[in-house]
Amino acid sequence: MKLAILSRSLRAYSTQRLKTAALERGHQVKVLDTLRFGIDLSSDEPDLMFRGRPLSGYDAILPRIGNSVTYFGTAVVRQFEQMDVYTPNTAAGIMNSRDKLRATQILSRHEIDMPATVFVRNRGEVSTAIDMVGGAPVVIKLLEGTQGIGVILAPTKKVAEAIIETLHGTNQQVLIQRFVEESKGKDIRALVVGDRVVAAMRRRAQGDEFRSNVHRGGTVERVELSPEYAETAVRAAHIMGLRVAGVDMLEGEHGPLVMEVNSSPGLQGIEAATDLDVAGAIIDYVADQAGFPDIDVRQRLAVSTGYGVGEITVHAGSGWVGQSIEDSGLLAKDLQVLTLHRGTSVFPNPADTKALEEGDRLLCFGKTENMRALIPARARRPKRVRKLPATPILASVAEEAPAPEAPADDA
Repeated sequence: MKLAILSRSLRAYSTQRLKTAALERGHQVKVLDTLRFGIDLSSDEPDLMFRGRPLSGYDAILPRIGNSVTYFGTAVVRQFEQMDVYTPNTAAGIMNSRDKLRATQILSRHEIDMPATVFVRNRGEVSTAIDMVGGAPVVIKLLEGTQGIGVILAPTKKVAEAIIETLHGTNQQVLIQRFVEESKGKDIRALVVGDRVVAAMRRRAQGDEFRSNVHRGGTVERVELSPEYAETAVRAAHIMGLRVAGVDMLEGEHGPLVMEVNSSPGLQGIEAATDLDVAGAIIDYVADQAGFPDIDVRQRLAVSTGYGVGEITVHAGSGWVGQSIEDSGLLAKDLQVLTLHRGTSVFPNPADTKALEEGDRLLCFGKTENMRALIPARARRPKRVRKLPATPILASVAEEAPAPEAPADDA
């Protein structure tokens, strides 16, 4: 295959290892500086420029998008996707993983266990938020940060409040997270490639440092993951939209707790700890998948007028519990079940004879009108604009109101 590695660091260990592994396997490979691309939006077909010249054709790309160039980097990756060039990590997946709040929201929706986390902005709610995660000590995290940067351990509630107030004062957004004391300054990094964990290591913090990142001086050792930890790592990566990812997990009392999913994991530490050719495993996977670029299903299927993609939940009162998909009447309504989600299990393209259970979530494609009729109606806002009340502003409010606004330009 002809492969492009998108990276701003030609001499970085990970970039060099990926390039070497590709060359050893007989592939054509180039490292392209992410910021030297130009996105051509004027042509009839999606296209890219590189260093001011039309880009030659590639079978696949491997994005190594740094935190400082996330916006432009993901735009380049998205353009490659529009050109049907395979990438193991989509632009949406990279964006999901880069924002810690967004990542936490997505993972929590899919029953991935994580340390208790709260996000607030109002100063008066910080104290309550700290109590909600179990009280001090707490971990305070900037929404964007890598290699342990922007992660602070606050030993007391007053210290935590002071730190958060200071960060809010500089317009920084932070997460408040429970400190998992039983992890004892160590975590697990699992390197997910495709549908499996190809390597895993345990990282240990040194001295008084609670962050176990290698860049913070942490030590590493190879570890064999249990099926529970391996399954959690793969699910977390896939939920984020990534096929090559480093998944960081704490060893909680009741099992793995996902801390972070990294879309551009470093290879030096894990290859040294495990003595495994992780770069080679990534290249082999990309080569196998190069002919099957990811497709935005919703984008492609929703272009047909009157058709779309939606999720239908099987409720106790729906009459479907115990029935097969065929007997439920979905097929007769021109609705095709693409996947069936049951707890943490996913059944792709389920058979028509598959029996339905309460709580099943069906991802369907079909007539939007028919789908809408099966989804419980939500409270809707009145369509008509009501008349202005006789007393538009209450007297008690008027006493506290500021001076009248200046007229708008179009008044």
